[in-house]
Amino acid sequence: MDQDEDARQNSLDDPRVTFVHSNFRFLKNLMRYYGVERVDGILADLGVSFHHFDDSDRGFSFRFEGPLDMRMNRRSGQTAAQLIATCSEEKLADLFFLYGELKSARRIAAAVVAARSSAPIETTERLLEIVRPYINRKQEKKELAQLFQALRIEVNQEMESLRRLLEQSVELLPQGGRLVVLTYHSLEDRMVKNFMKTGNVEGRAEQDFFGRINAPLRPINNKVIVPDEAEIERNPRSRSAKLRIAEKV
Repeated sequence: MDQDEDARQNSLDDPRVTFVHSNFRFLKNLMRYYGVERVDGILADLGVSFHHFDDSDRGFSFRFEGPLDMRMNRRSGQTAAQLIATCSEEKLADLFFLYGELKSARRIAAAVVAARSSAPIETTERLLEIVRPYINRKQEKKELAQLFQALRIEVNQEMESLRRLLEQSVELLPQGGRLVVLTYHSLEDRMVKNFMKTGNVEGRAEQDFFGRINAPLRPINNKVIVPDEAEIERNPRSRSAKLRIAEKV
């Protein structure tokens, strides 16, 4: 399953594989459509494809000038430019702080709101001109990546989609079925870790009379799996990857 139509070009030409152009937040409904009641395993790779960052027309990267789009599915939803144009200063600050973990979130939000009053912010280049004075020069690439990450997460409703995927996975997996999730930033990893341990993304543990946690899943790897140095050398972008596995109880 992939919500980006471009992914169809890279799908396997194999009768055992069915490519579905949709967001995995609709997993349960789509399985029902295909007549599938249970699945033995679910593998979710939450990473953004390389071609997204390398395609200037998509607006995912600060490295290229292009339209502020950032939609995984270009047929639906609002663009990053529309988000910036309509969000309140307070909401923008919250997005930059929560999803981008930027210390200067409030100053950046204020600058964006002030700038949009004179002219629309529709390209990556214009956004960079506005925010650069509030970015730490020593960590410019890192902080700009965090800023763009925050916008991308909100545009595509990534956290809500992940929550719905996790909740639906419990309904689709039989006892002994496996859920495997590959995350790339701390927000995703925290949600997955919490859900696998407690059955909810907030990490609220509910215990029975004997003090045992009532959770539908049991983590297989209590210690998260990360790439070794050899893998990172082959693919530097894998450095932030974390793999977690759980079994339906």
